[in-house]
Amino acid sequence: MKHETAIQQAASAAPDGLPKPRIYWAWATLMVGLTLAVIDGTIANVALPTIAADFSAGPAASIWIVNGYQLAIVVTLLPLAALGEIYGYRRVYLGGVALFTVASVACVFSRSLEALTFARIVQGLGAAGLMSVNAALLRYTVPQAKFGTAIGLNALFVAVSSTIGPTLAGVMLSSLSWPWLFVINIPLGVAAVVMGIKSLPENDRSARKFDVVSAILSALTIGLLVTTIDSAGNEINSSIVLLQAVVCVTAGVLLTRRSLRMADPLLPLDLLRIPVFTLSICTSIMSFLAQMMAFISLPFLFQVVFGFRPIEVGLLMMPWPIALAVIAPLSGKLSDKHSPAILGLLGLVIFAIGLALVGMLPEHPSIPDICWRMAICGVGFGLFQAPNNRMMITSTPRSRSGAASGMLGTARLLGQSLGAAFVAFLLSQWGVEEHRIFSSSHPDLRCSPHLSASRALGADFIHSFGENRQITCTRKQISLLQSPKRWSI
Repeated sequence: MKHETAIQQAASAAPDGLPKPRIYWAWATLMVGLTLAVIDGTIANVALPTIAADFSAGPAASIWIVNGYQLAIVVTLLPLAALGEIYGYRRVYLGGVALFTVASVACVFSRSLEALTFARIVQGLGAAGLMSVNAALLRYTVPQAKFGTAIGLNALFVAVSSTIGPTLAGVMLSSLSWPWLFVINIPLGVAAVVMGIKSLPENDRSARKFDVVSAILSALTIGLLVTTIDSAGNEINSSIVLLQAVVCVTAGVLLTRRSLRMADPLLPLDLLRIPVFTLSICTSIMSFLAQMMAFISLPFLFQVVFGFRPIEVGLLMMPWPIALAVIAPLSGKLSDKHSPAILGLLGLVIFAIGLALVGMLPEHPSIPDICWRMAICGVGFGLFQAPNNRMMITSTPRSRSGAASGMLGTARLLGQSLGAAFVAFLLSQWGVEEHRIFSSSHPDLRCSPHLSASRALGADFIHSFGENRQITCTRKQISLLQSPKRWSI
């Protein structure tokens, strides 16, 4: 009876969001969890040499402290989003934060590399829980008219968190041992759980059962897709890469066949029948691909070719995330009042122009030459991200917010993986030590910003096409989703 009452209250309150001051506590809970998950994706990178030395381990083994965390997130985002639709976003989020916090305790007390790696994988599973339903819970927390603003603030926290992670780690490691990197998660995680219990909203729940088979196939497909791309970029034995690719494709085909026969599949192919959603997903993948290509290749360009010191390279990269953090909340607020499709398209055009300008840097650029170009990239990406995410989530029925939220995170991670793999492939083919990849006579990877710009322009085309289809889509999407027709292969 209490459960039914809670669901009815959630349904009636959902369109207008939560009342004050509960809305502020719920929003703070979501931002604390998101910040912890994003920071922990980068905070351990700086400590890898120290951790490897403590455990007498090699670089290849210690890198799994980072890879295990990221891979756990990638393979479980969609299954956990489906769990949120069935058992409640609130439960999945709180469970994710609790698991993340417990795993952080395990990281602190790990006495071997194997134990630390396992704890990081569990921590990644907890991070996936809170990330998979973050946007869905936000949709039930804030009023519809303020959803774009909330998404923009989400982007702000992600940008700041990803930027300060390595810096925070460097400051802490200058006077503390590496376990302290994980100690800071514990009080914040406990606070997030306590605040969440009191403030997070309930949501309407799906009557379907959790599809274990689809969850396994989804994990295999996405996990092997990422590892296959990574292996190909790092010149792993070709037979291993081929085997990974074959298993990935097989699992993907089986998952697709299974999903097409379901009304509410774990892999949300039903949402892909909504043109705006599909085009927003594709645009997101391509834009994050372009961003990651730039993030990985530009430090090589600045240090190897232009001769800047590592500390200067770090400072030269800063204008991008700073500009993004400033613009993202503004673009989110604008998307509540103006067409998110037009704002997103404008952002991508500016992003592509910024990348092209970086690619046209002179042979001996000054620091201001680089900084203003990087700031343009950040402005463009910040102007694009929040409106695109808003359009992606709000184009779906409220009951499928969890699946949309899971796809949002998956698109981001897939784009980043593709971008990293593409740059790794270029590096493996032409190398860094010979400077050929950046030289004017062999501009193979000096043109990486131009390649990124071309992908951003491709995203422009997709986004502009989506703008033309948006009105038509919104008239048809509900009838499409409610259609009894099932697809099959």
